[in-house]
Amino acid sequence: MSGNEGTLSQRIRGEIEDLIRSGAWSPGRKVPSELELMARFGCSRMTVNKAMSALADEGLIVRRRRAGSFVARPRVHSTVLDIPDIQAEIVARGEAYRFDLLDRRRRKARAGDADEIALAAGGELLALRGLHVAGDRPFALEDRLINLAAVPEAAELDFAQESPGAWLLHHVPWTEAENRISAVGADAAVADLLALDAGAALLAVERRTWRAGQPVTWVRQLFPGEAYDLVARFGPAR
Repeated sequence: MSGNEGTLSQRIRGEIEDLIRSGAWSPGRKVPSELELMARFGCSRMTVNKAMSALADEGLIVRRRRAGSFVARPRVHSTVLDIPDIQAEIVARGEAYRFDLLDRRRRKARAGDADEIALAAGGELLALRGLHVAGDRPFALEDRLINLAAVPEAAELDFAQESPGAWLLHHVPWTEAENRISAVGADAAVADLLALDAGAALLAVERRTWRAGQPVTWVRQLFPGEAYDLVARFGPAR
C-alpha cells in the first residue's frame, strides 16, 4: 500500500471513530458499505478494508458476514462472582431498554430432570422466556425458572416495567450463587431472535441462586459474543 493509501486509510478510520465516539453514530447503526466508502473517499477496497479492520479490532464496529458493519454496542462488564443487572447497565449508558416476554407458564418440574426437581423442591416453577432489548436491537435471550415456593409473588407479576432478573435482585436477596460460563453457537431459532447469522458465536451464562439454602432461580442467558465481558480479579491460590 502506498503512503497516500495508508494516510487515506487512517483518515477513513479517524472520521468513523470520531462519529462513533461523539455519539453521532449510535450503537447498532449500520456503517456505510465498503463500496459507499470507496466512492466517498475515492480509494481502493483494500484501503477501506484496512480501516474497517482496525475499527473492528478496537471494538468500535462489528462486521457481520452478508449483513455489513454496525456500530458496536458497549459491552456489559460483569465480575465472575457478581450478578449483573442487565436492565440497569443498559439504562445507565443512555440506551432505551425493554424486556419482551416471549413465553410464560406455571408448571411442575420435568420428570427425570434432577436440576428442575431440586429447584422446585416439591412445588411449582414459573418458566419464563424473554428478550432483553437495548435501543432497537436484541441484546440477550433469557430462559428462567423461578421457584414459586420461595418467591410466590412472582406468579402475579407481568414484568412489563422490570425484567425478572432486575425484580429478583431488588426484591429477593440472595445468599449464594453459582455461575457457569460457556461458548456456544446460535441455532436457527436463537439466531432469528437475536438477529444474528445461524452459527454465530454466543456467550452462555447459566446461573443458580439460593437464599438461606432455599433455591430461588435458575437462568440461562445467551449473549452475542461482542456484547458481554466477564472479568475476574484475584490473587495467587494458597
